[in-house]
Amino acid sequence: MTSFLPVLFQEIDLVKTEADLRSQIVPQIREHFVTTKAGIFFFDKLSTLNPSLQNILKIALSIDRNPLARYLVEHHAPVHEGLVTSPKVWSAICPRADHWHVMVGPIVSRGKLVGAVGCTREKSLPAFDSQNLTDLSGICLHLSIWATTVRTTTPIFQTEKLTPRELEIVKLVALGRTNAEIGQELWITENSVKQALKRMFRKLEVSSRTEMVAQLAS
Repeated sequence: MTSFLPVLFQEIDLVKTEADLRSQIVPQIREHFVTTKAGIFFFDKLSTLNPSLQNILKIALSIDRNPLARYLVEHHAPVHEGLVTSPKVWSAICPRADHWHVMVGPIVSRGKLVGAVGCTREKSLPAFDSQNLTDLSGICLHLSIWATTVRTTTPIFQTEKLTPRELEIVKLVALGRTNAEIGQELWITENSVKQALKRMFRKLEVSSRTEMVAQLAS
């Protein structure tokens, strides 16, 4: 089972964006741990998720409510529910059938907890064990290195993904120009500006003008 991990570590090293992490790495994590669900989350991007998922994660990441989140924050180490609470208490904290067994691991960058890897199993599946924690520890180590190297240089990388015209639009957005004003200055229609911004949001994995400017300016 663990022989698969070196290949996964290499693939993490080759990934360039968070979108690629979700599409290429998460399915492999799900398969490796035989999970019902799996995900990689970065805390500074939670505001871009849909409201229902934001509410779920707000509860899941509450250190007062969730002992796994508290362990993650305090120890920066992988943990499953069996290490920090009893099945009865856990079922009261999280009654969802597809979250009967939960395992989470830290993504750390420059000494700070910046994200997490989460895996869940249904009641019919076996609980996570010490070997699972060991494997997740290795995965989290490589994701932490990825977060420190790739994410901290993301503004440069993302700038390279934008066309010269899109960079002109970013500069005008940063100056507080409206879509209409940008269109007039660049001799394009207001709708063209709107469509360009949508494409740029997708490229940069942001959901607002403010977030786009902040990411590129950082």
